[in-house]
Amino acid sequence: MTVFALVDANNFYVSCERVFNPRLEGVPVGVLSNNDGCFVARSNELKALGVKMGEPLFKVRDLIRRHNVRVLSSNYALYGDMSARIVDCLSCFTPDIEIYSIDESFLDLTGMEHRDLIEYGQGIRATVKRWTGIPTCVGIGPTKTLAKLANFAAKKALIDGTSVCDLRDQEVRDKLMTRTPVDEVWGIGRRSAAKLTALGVHSVADLRDMDTKRARSLLTVTGERIIHELRGMACMSLDLLEEPQKGLAVTRSFGQPVIGKDELLSALVTYVTRAGEKLRRGGLVAGHMQVFARTSPFRGDPPYSGSGQASVSPATDDTFELIGHATRILDRIWKPGFRYAKAGVILTDLTPRGQAQPSLLDRRDTDRSKRLMAAMDAVNSGMGRGTIRPGMASATKGWGMRQESRTPAYTTQFADVPVVRA
Repeated sequence: MTVFALVDANNFYVSCERVFNPRLEGVPVGVLSNNDGCFVARSNELKALGVKMGEPLFKVRDLIRRHNVRVLSSNYALYGDMSARIVDCLSCFTPDIEIYSIDESFLDLTGMEHRDLIEYGQGIRATVKRWTGIPTCVGIGPTKTLAKLANFAAKKALIDGTSVCDLRDQEVRDKLMTRTPVDEVWGIGRRSAAKLTALGVHSVADLRDMDTKRARSLLTVTGERIIHELRGMACMSLDLLEEPQKGLAVTRSFGQPVIGKDELLSALVTYVTRAGEKLRRGGLVAGHMQVFARTSPFRGDPPYSGSGQASVSPATDDTFELIGHATRILDRIWKPGFRYAKAGVILTDLTPRGQAQPSLLDRRDTDRSKRLMAAMDAVNSGMGRGTIRPGMASATKGWGMRQESRTPAYTTQFADVPVVRA
């Protein structure tokens, strides 16, 4: 019998912030999206105040002031690094891990059925907490769907009031499914839940007992697979092989409207620089580029959305070559007189560096390019992103995102490493 565990970090962004600022413990805390727009993470205390996921900040300012809510800007460098540390901890418990999202990972525990897996799950929680400071919940089941459901029960402490739930036991499973709404099932979205409710399928148990052919006609083959998984028949294995990346994008909304072409170019150069770093980190080169810039549909400004593309031949990961392509595309799509609100760079036709098709007409000094990019990445990795950057990216960043309450990059910037004095 297969056994899966889903380890999920609790209120992950908030938990990361609390690791480095214990004063945030026990008080309502919220983390905002890019440009400090909407809530993307909430502490349990903030959830209790009625603030919903995705709630715009401006709608709840009075509540925030009334309850002294701590509102923070998103700090993705910190969250990404803490996520990697959690995965390192989990690798001590099994070599087979599927990173499902920044705060969730599936573990294959098949072959460990003879062990007390509740105790094993508690050991996972204790180790992650001790090594990273992040609280987690663990759901265990014979299928990935049941492990996900078990994690929901663990997070809500629905079974024995603990943060580890094992749904391999049929009696425990039946009890939970009977009282859990169908929309809590992994893969059942809002529209699917509405269809099921209209047919009288209200609980997870109702869905489990549904005729598979009827489910397939209503929810396609995905619905049939979910029912089999709820019945304990594993239809999905861990996705251990990372699919080849087909594209990457760096796009941002501006903190304030951009009017001048030089300012827009500065933003695009910064985005291209970031995209180049991502390419090199993944050992990839790009063969196609798209650049776009648009106004905001919400400010009442005259609308404009411009985009252009170009073939990058030969394919490259050289930041300066990519900047050249982006600059030429911007020349084609630029229109004066507009207040640009967002821009971005999208790279596609990605190929592993050693498999890119060379050109007989290529006269570039590729060895020099590799040394230069390696030197830039080494300095920026050790001294902080942006320590070395193209000159065009160093203009005044009036277009930068609003991040009025971002905390330091405690684990990825040397200057931000906390200092302890005793």
